[in-house]
Amino acid sequence: MDVRICMSKKDSVTEPMTVQWKNSPDAHDYPAAANYLSLITGPENAKALADKLKAADLATFKAKDILRSSRLPLLPMDDPHVLIDLRKVAAGVELSPVLLIRGDLAQNHLTQIADGYHRVCASYHLSENTDIPVRIVDAG
Repeated sequence: MDVRICMSKKDSVTEPMTVQWKNSPDAHDYPAAANYLSLITGPENAKALADKLKAADLATFKAKDILRSSRLPLLPMDDPHVLIDLRKVAAGVELSPVLLIRGDLAQNHLTQIADGYHRVCASYHLSENTDIPVRIVDAG
């Protein structure tokens, strides 16, 4: 893996790239979220959650906290989709905010990354403390 894609040279000093984010998710992120959510809840509830995500305000969470709360593994830098997002960052392309369904500690339900898992992993590789804009809603 050529990690130069996520680094830049400035005055002969290598500095980590920073992720630039769009102000709102892409339109195609919501059907993708509903498609994923339909695997863990009924299709009607999945669509309702995707609709709630469209109306949710943006919040910000650290990459490390999103991964910890979802208990998903950090995908490697050479994962094809993570690599695409790292190349976008290197090119200065803004990434789409992430769509989350809030976990429920009392019910032992984990946070669900409804859309944006690869973006979270790419951001984490640049810095685990990357602030990631999200739209987040409760499942219930």
